[in-house]
Amino acid sequence: MRRLYATTFGIVTACVISAPSAHAEGEKIVDIKVRGNRRVESAAILNAIKLKAGDILYGEKVDADLRSIYKLGQFQDVKAETEKADGGVVLVYAVVEKPIIREIKIEGNKELSTEKVRDAFGLKANTIFSQKELSLAAKKVKKLYNDEGYYLAEVNTRSETRGNDIRVVVSITEGEKILIKNIRFEGNRAFTARKLRGVMETREKWFLSWLTGAGTYKDDVLKNDVALIADLYFNNGYINVKVGEPEVRLLPDKSGLEVTIGITEGEQFRTGSISFKGDLLEREDVLAAALKLKSGEIFSRGSLRADVLTLTDLYADKGYAFTNVNPLSKVNPEQKTIDITFDFEKGEKVYIDHINISGNAKTRDKVLRREMKVAEGETYSSTGLKKSKQNLMNLGFFEEANISTTKGSADNKLDVNVDVKEKPTGTFSIGAGYSSLDGLIGQGSVSQGNFLGLGLKGNLAASLGGKSSTYNAGLTDPYFFDTRWTLGGDIYRTERDYLDFTRRSTGGDIKAGHPLGDTMSTLWMYKYEDKKIFNVSQALRVVPETTSTTSSIYASITRNTTDYRLDPTTGMVNNLSVELAGLGGTNRFARYFADTSVFFPMKWNTVLSLRGAIGYIQGIGKDIPIDEKFFAGGISTLRGYEGRSVSPSIITNIENVDQNGQKTTTPERAFIGGDKEAIFNAEYTFPLIKAAGLKGVLFFDAGNVYGENQDMMSSFRMSYGAGIRWTSPLGPLRLEYGIPLNPRDGIDKKSGRFEFSIGSFF
Repeated sequence: MRRLYATTFGIVTACVISAPSAHAEGEKIVDIKVRGNRRVESAAILNAIKLKAGDILYGEKVDADLRSIYKLGQFQDVKAETEKADGGVVLVYAVVEKPIIREIKIEGNKELSTEKVRDAFGLKANTIFSQKELSLAAKKVKKLYNDEGYYLAEVNTRSETRGNDIRVVVSITEGEKILIKNIRFEGNRAFTARKLRGVMETREKWFLSWLTGAGTYKDDVLKNDVALIADLYFNNGYINVKVGEPEVRLLPDKSGLEVTIGITEGEQFRTGSISFKGDLLEREDVLAAALKLKSGEIFSRGSLRADVLTLTDLYADKGYAFTNVNPLSKVNPEQKTIDITFDFEKGEKVYIDHINISGNAKTRDKVLRREMKVAEGETYSSTGLKKSKQNLMNLGFFEEANISTTKGSADNKLDVNVDVKEKPTGTFSIGAGYSSLDGLIGQGSVSQGNFLGLGLKGNLAASLGGKSSTYNAGLTDPYFFDTRWTLGGDIYRTERDYLDFTRRSTGGDIKAGHPLGDTMSTLWMYKYEDKKIFNVSQALRVVPETTSTTSSIYASITRNTTDYRLDPTTGMVNNLSVELAGLGGTNRFARYFADTSVFFPMKWNTVLSLRGAIGYIQGIGKDIPIDEKFFAGGISTLRGYEGRSVSPSIITNIENVDQNGQKTTTPERAFIGGDKEAIFNAEYTFPLIKAAGLKGVLFFDAGNVYGENQDMMSSFRMSYGAGIRWTSPLGPLRLEYGIPLNPRDGIDKKSGRFEFSIGSFF
C-alpha cells in the first residue's frame, strides 16, 4: 500500500491537501473504495464524489472529493490512500465518523420538569455530537432557569465516550429562586420611581409573584424596559434623555436582586410652531385640527408619530395610498421649543384593482366580500381596509384575518389580498355549568356559526339543572338573500325556579334587522309565548293569573363603536328597545329599556368600563304579569345581593298549625317585582396571566328596582367587590365577590356573597 493523501479535518473547517505522489499521479483508477464507515452507507459517500473507476488520478480532483465528503458533515477525519493494483491503482477514502449522542441524562432538576429542561437543551439522542453545540445547549438551560427566577442556577455538562458513542450528562444545581426585590433609579427628577416602575414590564416581587410571575429577571425584557422608560421621557418633552443599561446585582444576603437604572433627563421642550408644506389637499387649519400636537404644549414624540399616521391616513382615504408625510423638526435650545413642519408628497391617486381572497376553505367568498369596506374600481381607502379587517374578525369565523396590498395591473392600481385562517365554528358539546342564580346545569348543544359556509347561525341546544331547564332551536341569516337584512327565528321551551314561583314558557319568535350605517343597526321581532306560573309561595298572593299568553312586537336600535365585540377595549354600545304586548294573547303591557356601555383603554392593557341601564314597564288595561316585572340582584346586575332579591316586597303572615293543634303565624317575605329599574356598573379589568387569558376585575354596582308608588332614582342599593374572569375550556368563567354597602336587615348578608358562573347557558 502506498499513501497518497493523509488529511485530517477534525473540527477544522479548512482542508490542507498534500501534493500527489509522483508514483500515483496520472495513473489509472481501477476501483474506488470506502473504509471506516459504519453508520453512513458507502453509496452515499461515493455519490458525493466526482472521480470514478477508469478516471486518471489527479491531485486536485482528489482534493475536491475529500472536501465534498467532509461537507457531508458526518466525519471528523477523512483521508485518501492508494493501493497498487493490476492496470493502475485502487483509490481508498478512509473516514472516521463523528461520534453519536446515544443518551442524554438530566440530573439535579427538581423545580423544573425534565421535559421542560430537555426542550430548552435542544440536543437529541441519535444525533451527531458537537462540543460547540453542547456548550450552546448548556447556555440555553441556564437562560431557562434565569427566566424562571433561578438566578443562581448552575448548569454543567460532561460527555462520556463509549466507543464511537457519546453519553451526555447535564448536571443542574438549581439553588434558591431569586426574584427582583428592588428596582431603583438614579438621576430621575421629572418622574418618581413609582411612575417609572409603572411603565416597565419587569416588576418587583410581591406576595402574588407565584401566580403573576412578578419579580422574575429576564434580560431581554429588562432591556426593552429601557426603551419604555425613554419613551415616557420623549413623550413628555425630554428629547435629550439618556437611559443607561440596567445594572443587576445580587443583594449581599442573597435574598433577591437589585436593578439600578441611571437616567440623564436633560431639559423639557414644548411644541413650537406647526406648519405644512408640499402637496396640500386641505386647508392648514383643517390639517392642524386633526393633530394631537398643539403649539405651546409639551412636545411628545408619540403624538408626533400618531400625527404622521393620521395625516397619512387622511390622504390615503382620498385615494393617495403612497403619500409620504415627512415631519421636519427645528430645535430651539434657548426657547426650549421644537418647530414642526409636515412636508407632504402625495404621489399618484390609487384605485383598487382586484380583491383576492385566500384561506377560506369552508367560508364562501361572498361572506368575506360583503364585509369589505372597499370595492374593486373604487379609490383606495386606508380607513376602509382597517374597518374591513375589524368586520372580518367580528364575524367570529377566523383566528386571523390579514389584509395586504400588492401592485395591480397598473402603477396607480393596487390588489387587495385577504388571507384568513378559519377556526371551527360548529360545535357539539355535552357538559355542565354552574351559576349562583341557576345552580348546577347539565347541557348539550349542537351549534354552527357558519352553517353551509354562508354565515348562517344555527343552534340546537338543551340544558337541564336544579333550578332551570331550557330547550332551544334557531336559525339566523345575517344577510338574507344577499341583502343587508337579517332574518331568523327560534322555538324554545324554558322552565326556571325563582325565589317565590316557578315559570314555564313555550314559544317562538321571528326576527329581522337592518343596519343603518357602519355602527348602527335595528332589530324587529315578533314573539308568541304560552306560559304558566306555579309553585307560588304562600307569601305571594298577588299573582292574578297563573296561565297566560304573550303576543308581542319588539323593536330596538343599537349603536356599537367598540373595537372588538367579543372583548371590547374601547368604544361604546348604546341600545334602546321597546316591547309592546297585546296583539293577541292575554297579556297587555309595554316595556321600554335603554342601556349604554362605554369602554376606556387604560395603561398596562387594562380597561375601564361603565354601564348604565334603565327600564320601565306599564300595563295596558291589565295588571303587569309578575314574571315580566323587573328584578335585580346577582352576577348580571347588583353583585353582593341575592339574585332577583332587589325589588319591592311584601310580608305576609303565614298561619301554621303544630302537631298539638296550636296555631301560630310566621311573617314571610315575597318579592313582587317593580315597574321601573335603574342599574349602574363600573368595572376595571386587568390582566393577571395574559397568556392564559386570566383577568382580574374590580367593580362598583349601584341601582334599584322601584314599585308603582316609588320614583325612579329615589334610592339605590350599592355594592363593591373584586373577582377573576377566565375563558376556560368549559366556557367563560366568572368568580366574583360582592359586598353590599347598604344591606337590608334580614335580607342581605353584610359580609357579602360569592357570584360564580361557568359555561355557556342556552
